This record gives sequence, structure tokens and C-alpha cells, in this order.
Amino acid sequence: MVEAVTETTTTTNTDDGKPTISTVVIIIAMQTEALPLVNKFQLSQDHHFVFPEGVPWVRYHGVYKDLQVNIIWPGKDLLLGVDNIGTISASLVTYASIQALKPDLIINAGTAGGFKAKGACVGDVYLASDVAFHDRRIPIPVFDQYGIGARQTFSTPNLIKELNLKVGKLSTGDSLDMSPHDETSILANGATIKDMEGAAVAYVADLLSVPVVFIKAVTDIVDGEKPTAEEFLQNLVAVTAALDQAVSQVVDFINRKHLGEL
Repeated sequence: MVEAVTETTTTTNTDDGKPTISTVVIIIAMQTEALPLVNKFQLSQDHHFVFPEGVPWVRYHGVYKDLQVNIIWPGKDLLLGVDNIGTISASLVTYASIQALKPDLIINAGTAGGFKAKGACVGDVYLASDVAFHDRRIPIPVFDQYGIGARQTFSTPNLIKELNLKVGKLSTGDSLDMSPHDETSILANGATIKDMEGAAVAYVADLLSVPVVFIKAVTDIVDGEKPTAEEFLQNLVAVTAALDQAVSQVVDFINRKHLGEL
């Protein structure tokens, strides 16, 4: 059982009387992506079993400016020792984090593949305007739309304008590479970027009525010349630096604001 956690933050109001964002949960799939932000925000690892005992999920937490910041990393697979990437782990930690921490806002940050046909370049950082799945093919009326799970993300026009972020549609699937079937679905989704977690986080957050924004940095060009896995590994560290800078700017921007000001 996951119990709600309360910590020492004070809810304040903006000039128009609306409560400011107080608690933020940042969900990040890979340790390489998470640790620079843990250091940036000077967070501590939670050792008090906020999550069920025995799961590998990790919570880093602390106060940054006027925000209670939580970075949630799904940890490493207990058998193979690799990061728990993909939609299953993302769904589970999103649900558990909402139940335990009651966030005002979720940020799903991570790396992604980009499509040069849509203008993406390695190192670009995008804020996702829409999310959908590309590998849940259910060719039955209505079930087909359920499988795609297309939804718009939480609107943040001021954030986009202030930070000058690129905006594009995000398509999610559980494979790093792209099969012909996936490609057809991704094109139908109109996606500029593809990842392995976003639409799953969106589904759970929508289910529990928590706003979520998606910050994705491009490590590889899916429709480019290089093999995806090779290009991803080659660019991961450098692109993670761009991702972490963007997430830091987003957190700085939302400090002392209410949701309607984003």
C-alpha cells in the first residue's frame, strides 16, 4: 500500500488569490538523465519506503525555491540491472507517485527520437503538444482509437513563449527501433518525436486528473542515416545536458505561479 506523504512546504497565493504550484513530480526513465537534475536541485534520495517495499523505484526529493521537487526514477531491473524503461514502468511509477505525493504538476522529462522530415535535429528540446501510442494496434471500431489513445497535453502557452521551446506531437511505443507498422502509425499520429514513456504517463495522469507537461530532447534522427541505437548511445550524454538545462528552466519558470499562468 502506498501512503500519502506530506512535507514541509507552504502553499502561497499569487496576486489574484489562486494557489501557487507547490509540489512537482518529475518522472525520468533513465538514471543518466535524472542524476544531473538531482544534483542541480540538491535533492536527497528517499529511504523511507514512500513506494511499496521491494520495488526498485527511486525517489529523490527536496525543496527548491518555493517548490517541493520530487524526481522519480523507476530504478533498475532487479534481474538484468538495466534502467526500467518503457510504458509499464512509467505507468506504475506515475500512478504510485500521484497516490503518494499528490502533485500539483507532473513533468515527464526524457530523451526521444526525432524526425528530420518534421524539422527535428539532434539536441533540439521539445514540449509535446499531443501524445499518442503507435504500437497498440487494435483493428476493431472504437477499440482502434482506444489503442492509439491520442490526447492533447496540458496547455502552457506562456511557458512555451518565455523559454522559446519547440513544440511537436509525441508518439510512444515500447520499442527503440521502428518497424514498418510503427512507422505507419507514427506518420498517422503526425509525430515529430517518439519515445517509450510519454503517452503512458499521460494516460495515468489524465485518469487521476493531474496536469502533465512533456519535455523531450532529441538524441537520434529516426528517419536519418545512422542506426538508431548507435546514434542514441553516441549522443545520450550531450543531449541529456540540454534536457536538464531545459527542465531546470521550466522549474524556475513555474516557481510561484499557479497552473493558469503556465
